[in-house]
Amino acid sequence: MVERKYAEYATEQAVKLLAIDSPTGYTEAAALWVRDAFQNLGYEASLTEKGGVLVSFGGENAADAILLEAHTDTLGAMIAEIKGNGRLRLTSLGGMRAENGEAENVRVYTRAGRVYEGTFQLCNASVHVNGGYADAKRSFDGMEVVLDEDVNSAKDTRALGIEVGDIVCFDPRTRVTESGYIKSRFLDDKLSVGILLGLAHLIKEEAIRLPRKVYAHITVYEEVGHGGSASIPAGVTEAVSVDMGCVGVGLQCTERQVSVCAKDSGGPYSYALVGKLIEAAKAEGADYAVDVYPFYGSDVEATLRSGVDIRHGLIGAGVYASHGYERSHIDGVHNTLSLLKGYLTMEK
Repeated sequence: MVERKYAEYATEQAVKLLAIDSPTGYTEAAALWVRDAFQNLGYEASLTEKGGVLVSFGGENAADAILLEAHTDTLGAMIAEIKGNGRLRLTSLGGMRAENGEAENVRVYTRAGRVYEGTFQLCNASVHVNGGYADAKRSFDGMEVVLDEDVNSAKDTRALGIEVGDIVCFDPRTRVTESGYIKSRFLDDKLSVGILLGLAHLIKEEAIRLPRKVYAHITVYEEVGHGGSASIPAGVTEAVSVDMGCVGVGLQCTERQVSVCAKDSGGPYSYALVGKLIEAAKAEGADYAVDVYPFYGSDVEATLRSGVDIRHGLIGAGVYASHGYERSHIDGVHNTLSLLKGYLTMEK
């Protein structure tokens, strides 16, 4: 097993990244932070034209290379309408669920660079006034942002510089408990970006030999389905998406394990590569589970759809309450790092 200090480092990096708002379409600040974090560890890292970060971990056989993929874009929202009362109707970015954002604090980013606070509420949210509160449908059409500004009309709101198309970010509420649980919105997939930073730190500090060339691509459009569709380096023959592992009814994985996905809604992953990932977990003593995810898609499937000839796989630390207020554990981070180390050091 990898030393636990690298899991602690990975978690610390994830917490820092979670503090940077980056819903799909508004990811530049997070991408720059990720690029700099890899460069500070001594790696070659650069921004892609699409806005992601491509990193070279080094390694020997460039004709049989590995690509690791994680994403720093998250769920969020965009202003669809400034209502007559000065409040905001939103449209989702990615798979953000209105009901999961109810009563959450938000930040509104204007194109002029100003940031305003507000709360995402049910329309007519006062229980003592709204007799239909419990039965009201939680949807983006039935909910609104109440700005923490003295606005009572669309004109008032526009006078602040707020306009349709501006980005709305939900507070992640990140917390790491003394018992090792990591709670936050958007662990999907900033926890995995932290894990790849932990892996980079491990490789550099322990001078780990990589028999194959290894790249990492931190994508910025995964939540809308095309994050991994570009920037695949020449020579890559296997790509592994490091994303959240699903935890829920009918699945084996817990938050303290690393999940290996055999199949999701896009179909089966490479049988051969899934077998290698299981073998790597066993060799490193990582606590793992193999599962089928019923409603899921990953960056590496977008990579396949771009037409490249590769084998593909998906792993991740177990995450409960996906696309809501998510929870994982530092043990899941540790087990994911251990599996990755075992996989990258395998002799073909």
